[in-house]
Amino acid sequence: MNKGMLFFNAPWCEPCKVLKPVMDQIKKEGIAVKSINTEYDAMNAEKYQVKSIPLLVLTDLNGNEIKRIQAGGWTKEQVLTWFHS
Repeated sequence: MNKGMLFFNAPWCEPCKVLKPVMDQIKKEGIAVKSINTEYDAMNAEKYQVKSIPLLVLTDLNGNEIKRIQAGGWTKEQVLTWFHS
């Protein structure tokens, strides 16, 4: 099954700023990562019932949620372990 990650964040969120370069690296390695700014994309924030950020949501290719995690302060290795588990 192919899957991807939604990275819910906002410009004012300090943990999001720390996680952003990690997510950029993961995206460069070929994993589908979509960054969603909750300030500008309320529709997706509501669809996925985002209550706090940074939030990672693992989805299938149809956008159906598989699992989610609050990922503030996570390393690249932690994100990849969560993604592949």
